[in-house]
Amino acid sequence: MIMKVFITRVIPEAGRRLLLDAGMTLTEWKEKRSLTAEELIEQCKEHDALLSASTTINAEMLEACTNLKAIALMSVGFDNVDLDAATKAGIPVSNTPGVLSGATADTAFLLMLATSRKAFYQHKKIAKGEWGFFEPTADLGIELNGATLGVFGLGNIGIEMARKCMGAYGMKVIYHNRNRNWEAEQKLNAHYVSFEELLAQSDVLSVHTALTPETKGKFDRAAFQQMKDTAIFVNTARGGIHNEPDLINALKDGLIWGAGLDVTNPEPMDANNELLDLPNVCVLPHIGSATVQTRDAMAQLAAKNILAGLAGKELPNIINPEVYS
Repeated sequence: MIMKVFITRVIPEAGRRLLLDAGMTLTEWKEKRSLTAEELIEQCKEHDALLSASTTINAEMLEACTNLKAIALMSVGFDNVDLDAATKAGIPVSNTPGVLSGATADTAFLLMLATSRKAFYQHKKIAKGEWGFFEPTADLGIELNGATLGVFGLGNIGIEMARKCMGAYGMKVIYHNRNRNWEAEQKLNAHYVSFEELLAQSDVLSVHTALTPETKGKFDRAAFQQMKDTAIFVNTARGGIHNEPDLINALKDGLIWGAGLDVTNPEPMDANNELLDLPNVCVLPHIGSATVQTRDAMAQLAAKNILAGLAGKELPNIINPEVYS
């Protein structure tokens, strides 16, 4: 029996080839717009598995598509999926951890460095024809040598960010997790601190945690008020982890020095958002994993999860293992 897989975006050939070579029939959504909830249900009812890139998967969809034998997300984050509903419907769901850690940490490092030198703002001045009279005290940045990196969520990506910062700038690493990462403490000489200590001591505070009810809006005005006025806030995780109006006001009021964001809330960001005009802010359009090598690896891992599910095996990167109970 030929199995049918629905894919919500055009994915790299590396992933498609694994599925095609295994005899799967593929249907790819090629329109440059998101599927409506109704369209997603309609497609999934006719397929055996779903490979999802940036698609909301809610309870209504899962209840209507219990025919699905597997859902493979082409992402690490899974806040866009109702996992309880998936488990209730008997559908295993997987993600793609590990393979994008290096690329996402590179993006965090890029944003940290670019923010420290107001790089995006300076580039805009050239484009506007404002590269003019030299002023020795104008638009100065700050240096990172010997600074303290605070990591909120010291997992795979946070560890890679810490390694880069230690190697390039000899930065001291502190972190806050729900649970201590003893292995990372030994390898990085990282120091576990309370959330309040993380805010107070970090020269750069880099967010690498999942979006959960506990982390949603975690970085609000109260948090920014506890940070150094020379601190840089970096978020490459999920936009919902910081309160955007509070962040804008914190930057304008001088509560923190700058911000580098690869994620916003909502996404895409409005072109008139105030953050884009602030001199001490650098914003990217959620490109953390956007390298050829990483996207190939993500597509392949998602495809392997699909193939396992369709073969009746446990998904290698299962995120709702209780579905098998």
